[in-house]
Amino acid sequence: MSNSFDILLVEDSPDLASNIIDYLEALGHRLHYAADGEAGLREALVRPVDIVLLDLALPNRGGLSVCSEIRRRADRRIPILMLTARDTLDDKLAGFAHGADDYLVKPFSLAELAARVAALALRPQLGQPHCFSVGPLTIDRQARTATRDGQLLRLTPLLWELLLLLAEAWPNPVSRDEATLRLWGDDPPSSDSLRAHLHLLRQVVDKPFDRPIIETVHSVGFRLKVVP
Repeated sequence: MSNSFDILLVEDSPDLASNIIDYLEALGHRLHYAADGEAGLREALVRPVDIVLLDLALPNRGGLSVCSEIRRRADRRIPILMLTARDTLDDKLAGFAHGADDYLVKPFSLAELAARVAALALRPQLGQPHCFSVGPLTIDRQARTATRDGQLLRLTPLLWELLLLLAEAWPNPVSRDEATLRLWGDDPPSSDSLRAHLHLLRQVVDKPFDRPIIETVHSVGFRLKVVP
């Protein structure tokens, strides 16, 4: 394959870990393995990996705690994909709140896992510093905070994810499907929650300021409209 990555798998099920390792190595990736949370955290902080596959229910230290510590202590942005049997919206929000980039519910197909790995590892922010700016916005991925013109934006976890998605995609637009998948995975709400959340995001990011920077791109999606 044209793109291969160094992947850290933190998973306490030997059978599942073996299946994942065999499958991803056959695709050309380089796998590193830890069977508990403490070992996984150590590996993530000392080994230059491109992505972490992190089980949620781990011995010694849970996946949420491991995720938070990686975000707090790592000197660069490491994409983290959580693997878990917990599938409620609250579980997913907890994962995102602790710093996860994506969330895959067990049982899953190995082909889908490989696709998620490729999508995450190729994101533009791979290995980049935690803080970056887009026009008047300053985003801190480690602290999970955003400011506009130096003013802190008070964002719920879902609004933070939506703004982060727009900022990371800039200057390109984000489609409705992409935003829905980022916020709710494969189980989106039945109502038009994305429209409601975009309205709420505009209330925080645009309304208090002199000009809007979130714009709708007709038949495409949404993007940040700022001068480079």
